[in-house]
Amino acid sequence: MTESAPAQKRQLVRGIGIFGSAFLVLNGMIGAGIFAMPSAVAARAGVLSPWLFLAVGVLIITVVLTFAELSSYFRISGGPVLYATRAFGSLTGFSTGWIYYVSRAAAVAANCNVMAIYMATIWPWFGVDPGRAVVILVVCGGLTLVNVLGVRDGVRTLAVFTFFKVIPLLIMIVLGLQYVSPDVLFPDNMPTIDDLGGTTLLLIYAFVGFETVLITAGETAKPKVTIPKALILTMIATGILYFLIVLVYVSVLGGQVDENATLVDVGRKLAGPVGAIAITLAAIFSIGGNLAGTMLSTPRLTFALAEHRLLPPWFGRIHEKFSTPANSVIFMGSTAAALALSGSFVRLAIASSLTRMITYIVCIAALPVIKGKADYATIARAFKIPGGYPIPFVAFVLCLWLASHSSAESWQLVGIMLVVGLALYWLEQLRIKKQHAV
Repeated sequence: MTESAPAQKRQLVRGIGIFGSAFLVLNGMIGAGIFAMPSAVAARAGVLSPWLFLAVGVLIITVVLTFAELSSYFRISGGPVLYATRAFGSLTGFSTGWIYYVSRAAAVAANCNVMAIYMATIWPWFGVDPGRAVVILVVCGGLTLVNVLGVRDGVRTLAVFTFFKVIPLLIMIVLGLQYVSPDVLFPDNMPTIDDLGGTTLLLIYAFVGFETVLITAGETAKPKVTIPKALILTMIATGILYFLIVLVYVSVLGGQVDENATLVDVGRKLAGPVGAIAITLAAIFSIGGNLAGTMLSTPRLTFALAEHRLLPPWFGRIHEKFSTPANSVIFMGSTAAALALSGSFVRLAIASSLTRMITYIVCIAALPVIKGKADYATIARAFKIPGGYPIPFVAFVLCLWLASHSSAESWQLVGIMLVVGLALYWLEQLRIKKQHAV
């Protein structure tokens, strides 16, 4: 897998700029999690929750910096599969990419169902079939159509979702800061956290997803500069946003926090029913933005796999009129809709964090190999991590530690997913051998 990917250079349109890349990073991270997670974290960490979010954000930025340098070596699509293939060969690259792809498809399925749940707070019909099925089909079908029509349409959709989900959160923060007291900001009695590893793994879910921007490098303007900048700046902004959201959450609800409390309860206390509706709509747009970002980026992964003959060529076909990987987009939308409607996505969603950690571990390990293979001119132009390899080492250890806290069921599910993917991989390799034999 090299820079000379002719189909991508010839046909894919580089229509994603710095703002589009930032939208991808932002919507990849901010989805359904932040609207439900504060209660679970507060139950474990109490008033330390805002600081724990900030600490995890500082830790995860070591992973982000590593990916920022990796991205600066390439101009083509692929992300994790590109890095793993370039460093360790096609089999490792495919395995990494496939695990990540299935995880993202399951996440879309899960978030479609969460979207229906939030919409049911406005109209209960959406919370049960056939209303739930209507939400799933409309969301998956609509996002599939938008992304087949063109990458710029996909970015514009992201911009709309980003605006309508961030503004209510910012208003909530401004209104809620008046409740913040020195005792909450700097507590005298520090609560103990019994399961630090499990709590951190839970928090990591709020920060993963930034890697979606890497998969669209082949459609990004000046990707070697744009992507590292978007990754770092957006991660810092998101970490600060999370800190303020959770600070307001524990300050406003105080001792009333329970396992079922959400940001909707904060909105209701700050502005009554209007506040509750505003946060509910923000949650819907947040989930929608996350879905839009995933539907824009993840189909490019199967496209990249097909481009490098790791999946059947059907996935690598580009639409003659719209210059988009239409087949991969349609496959992603159909798979996500089927998973969401069947409900079989639940077990895949449980293993989502583990599959991300595996992907991160492989990509972090790929950095020194890729750097060693690059020529002097490429190395000179690449983004460089401050301090060199200590930061990637910390990122590697962090991901290993988090993966070790995953359940046996999650590991079993990853194994099943990998077997299915490898079966498709070997079928494609057999097809190639038959072609050569002829």
